[in-house]
Amino acid sequence: MSAVNVLAADPVKVEYWSNSLSPKFDSTMKDITAKFNKSQTGIQAVWVDVPWDAFQPKVVAAVASGNVPGLVNLPKPWMDQFAQQKMLVPITKQVASFKNVYTSGALEDVTYNGEIYGLPWYQVTAVLFYNKALLAKAGVKEAPQTFADLLKTARLVKEKTGVAGFAPKLNDGFAGWFLYEGLPVVQNGKAVFNSPAHVKMVEDFKKAYADGVFPKDVFKMQFEDQIAAFGSQKIAMFGEGAHALKRTQTDSPKVYAQTGVAGFPEAKGKTPFGGFLFLWSVPKGYKNVDAAVKLGQYLTNDENQLAFAKASATFPSTNKALDDAYFKAGASSKDPIEQATGVAAAAIKTSRTLTISGLPDEAAMNKKMNDELEAAITGQKPVKKALDEAVAFWNSKFSGK
Repeated sequence: MSAVNVLAADPVKVEYWSNSLSPKFDSTMKDITAKFNKSQTGIQAVWVDVPWDAFQPKVVAAVASGNVPGLVNLPKPWMDQFAQQKMLVPITKQVASFKNVYTSGALEDVTYNGEIYGLPWYQVTAVLFYNKALLAKAGVKEAPQTFADLLKTARLVKEKTGVAGFAPKLNDGFAGWFLYEGLPVVQNGKAVFNSPAHVKMVEDFKKAYADGVFPKDVFKMQFEDQIAAFGSQKIAMFGEGAHALKRTQTDSPKVYAQTGVAGFPEAKGKTPFGGFLFLWSVPKGYKNVDAAVKLGQYLTNDENQLAFAKASATFPSTNKALDDAYFKAGASSKDPIEQATGVAAAAIKTSRTLTISGLPDEAAMNKKMNDELEAAITGQKPVKKALDEAVAFWNSKFSGK
């Protein structure tokens, strides 16, 4: 059924489920819903918010029963998982005429096996925060431009100041770092992360860890730990979203005043590290796909993306909204938080969500990879042996053993 026919028929109710946005964003979501309904005669949007922990089970149950909403708000890894399980409707044809309003990175994120399964919505990405005084003591005059430069700068800081140069985010696992470097994790249904290129990357991390370029507790460092370490000048650089500096601003004003901000350097994967996208997908079984996509297009247009980004301190996924003066003003600011917002808005156009989803035993497989990589980087096991063992475990899971 075409969008024209939908509008000519009786009003279609399109229920759409957001993911854990109430009550904080009630006013924003109710306002967007009301404006959409006022602009329509053939479609009526009904907003329902579902808590995070209940969201996946509720979507699975809805698809199983056939009583599905028109749109569901998913993070990229869940979209991949549901698309693999054939629980979502591909919408490639429906979005063809307007897909280019979204950033290239966001479009890659909503594509699975060559089909588009989502309409990009809000996103975040990391920027690089660095202590300008520590880098100056190390003789470094500008922020690193590549990941190789970042590791080199971190080493110089350690050698010249004794402070760990960089704290990579490792508590969430290592798969994202492989993807960041443009190295495949899974190909043709098999784990492949034990090639010479993978070994070399892990060896580089191992050497940095052994030499104190990375802090010794890096595998245990959570979000708050990284911020505390930066504020107490125990690390010189880390990557996070702009919101991360609010604690530094309050707790460590001297460090805040000497904080520099740069886009997180790209590696061979051609994306910053730390990207994460939320999107709108149409569940399998929904009969008015064109109506659902029309609502999704409205939710994710430039105006509404900008409104939600301002309310939530996240970023839109459309090119025009990211070019808004609201973001651009920060790029020339001397305030690190404002500057980080502007820098992220520019970098996020190529940002992708660096995760591996849809694994047959995701928890066990990720734990095995993380355990082996930690053993390798901390020197408890040879790198090649650790990667071989993790790959063998993954492939046993892929083969159903």
